[in-house]
Amino acid sequence: MSPRDHEAREPASEPAEPADTLGFALPEPATLTKTRVVSLALGALVVMGGAFLFGYLPKRQARAALEESTKVATQTSARVAVISAKVSASDRAILLPGSVQPLEETVIYPRANGYTRRWVVDIGDKVKEGQLLAEIDTPELDQELEQARAKLAQATAGIAQSNANRDFSKSTFERYKQLTSAGLASQQDLEQRRAQSLVDEANVGVSHANVEAEQANIRRLTQLKSFARVVAPFDGTITSRTIERGALVAMGNTTPLFKIAATDPMRVFVQVPQDVAPSVKTGLSAKVGVREYPSKTFDGTIWRAAGALDSATRTMNTVVRVANPTGELLGGMYAQVSLTLPTPHRVLELPSTAILNDGKGVRVAVVDNDNKIRLVPIVIERDTGATIEISSGLEGNEKIVKIVSADLSDGKTVEVVP
Repeated sequence: MSPRDHEAREPASEPAEPADTLGFALPEPATLTKTRVVSLALGALVVMGGAFLFGYLPKRQARAALEESTKVATQTSARVAVISAKVSASDRAILLPGSVQPLEETVIYPRANGYTRRWVVDIGDKVKEGQLLAEIDTPELDQELEQARAKLAQATAGIAQSNANRDFSKSTFERYKQLTSAGLASQQDLEQRRAQSLVDEANVGVSHANVEAEQANIRRLTQLKSFARVVAPFDGTITSRTIERGALVAMGNTTPLFKIAATDPMRVFVQVPQDVAPSVKTGLSAKVGVREYPSKTFDGTIWRAAGALDSATRTMNTVVRVANPTGELLGGMYAQVSLTLPTPHRVLELPSTAILNDGKGVRVAVVDNDNKIRLVPIVIERDTGATIEISSGLEGNEKIVKIVSADLSDGKTVEVVP
């Protein structure tokens, strides 16, 4: 077969397709008809209505139920349990800080001028009243005492001289009386002898007064000389010694010698607050504790009370006396004093559930004779947690709601549970 015949048998080739064709035919675009639009709108409206009814109807029913229950509750009286206030115990225990001080404490100063000869006691020594503590040499005082004794002897001799002059003046006056009556002496001479006799009589009294003055001066100097022996003014313990041998001491409060304190018993000063100050009475018992002896309590009694409040702290200074035979308590210690004092006024006790505390203050709900609530303000004395002690606001015979709630208001009618 010739090439020409072969070419005649091959089919004719198709024309070439463009490069950007998809290879398939696209359908014609859809068009919304009027019927279709109406159908879609109706469907959306149905869906929205169902959602509205699903959310609104339950809420409406719940609200209606709430209003109904509120109406029923308003029309129905609340049931409450009532109690009476109980009179609380009259004793009140309080714990107050205190300061331990000696019963007596003083600084000993010299009463005579001189030099320290010796001292016989030191810090920590126990001394008895009148016991010798130190001796002072008083040379100047000794000279004054000798001079006073010499003046006393001179004044005593002056008494004898005055007596002699008096006796001579009296005898002379008697002679001149006789001579004048006989006309041998003038009346003027007689008057002179009388005056001299009176003067000599007065000189006798002056001499006796001089003797008494010198004796008083000797007693004064002798008493000052006795102060050369420094003795203890009371039983106690020497807490300070500032004297040395040979030191010059001067009468007055410029050169202290010793400091002595009486430590048995001890005093504990406490400041009692105003609310219980009227209950402080002499002789009431007290318990004293110090942190140095945590397991020991010292028994004491109220010894003194000021009887007035400090204007700055509104507290009353009170002294508790504590025995201290072994010296365990030291002056200046910090202590805790426990006092049990009777309350000066009546206190009522209620459970804490009966107290209503809101913006209008602290109140209790009282049920009156018409079974209506009356909210009464009160004053709390002390809050112990489970109970409340009330100092004023109640008489004690009221019917008080045991468990108070915020829905109880003035004038509300309640039903008392038997």
